[in-house]
Amino acid sequence: MLIYTWYQWLAFFYIYCFFGWIFESAYVSIKTGHFVNRGFLRIPMLPLYGSGAVMMLWASLPFRGNLILTYISGVIGATLLEYVTGYVMELLFKVRYWDYSHYRFNLHGYICLSSSIAWGFLTLLMTEVIDRPISRAVTGLAPMVCIATVLLISCVFVYDVVYSVREAFALGKSLEALTKLRAELEGVQVQAALLKMAAAERLTATKAELHGRHREKREGLLGRFEELTGFSLETLREKAGLKLHLDDLAELRDLAELRLESLKGKSESQLAEHRAETESKIASIRSSKSRYRRSLLKGNPTAASSRFGRALEDLKEYLGAE
Repeated sequence: MLIYTWYQWLAFFYIYCFFGWIFESAYVSIKTGHFVNRGFLRIPMLPLYGSGAVMMLWASLPFRGNLILTYISGVIGATLLEYVTGYVMELLFKVRYWDYSHYRFNLHGYICLSSSIAWGFLTLLMTEVIDRPISRAVTGLAPMVCIATVLLISCVFVYDVVYSVREAFALGKSLEALTKLRAELEGVQVQAALLKMAAAERLTATKAELHGRHREKREGLLGRFEELTGFSLETLREKAGLKLHLDDLAELRDLAELRLESLKGKSESQLAEHRAETESKIASIRSSKSRYRRSLLKGNPTAASSRFGRALEDLKEYLGAE
């Protein structure tokens, strides 16, 4: 690091942030068939590439001229940076903005073997080809011009970082809230289903109880009528049975209506109100900052979340970010 000044290192950082954005945006755009503004920030910069480039340059300085050691230093340095950055970002923002989980030989989805190999070759390309003209251009600038340019870019960069970090925190909280609300909504739906099951069970029990009463009542009346009147048992059964059957149907209908009405009391209305309120909160969170979040998720199509994956996929689908 001693061969460059602080503002020259900062210039390298911004230049490679921009080159990284060009590379990633072009690669993802070609892969998806439409333009993708890749990255975490709104401005055309990818800090991971800028940080990786500076780390590669710094780590490879002692090995300039030795391609094997330069390659190894690039693999180790960039891989460590990618893992730490991915881990910290998901820890803070609840979202993993790149995901290697579907690649072979990956570690927690933050790094993978193929990516690390690519970082090594990229280090060779950068140190042996790309960095030489860039280094001459940066060191050839007058100090005051370089400092003024770097400070101007830094103002824009820091402003965008602050804004993007704040919105990323908000997105993480939204995913957490959506997950909680979705669980509440499912709980309400389960309670409503259980309430309906209880109503059906009570109605079945009521029917059985009435049928039992009906049989006892009819047999008692038939025996009493036969004893008092002396009519044949078959005649009495036919007449009394028809009358009692109609009364039983009316009683069953009235009792069933009363039971169902009692089940439609405060419990069911509260469930319906809770459900409507929860769905309203979910809709509000989904629509919040929709323009920025749509752009962010479209710019990071591989974004994933180990804790709030379902909420993230639901939000992607709602925003049309897939």
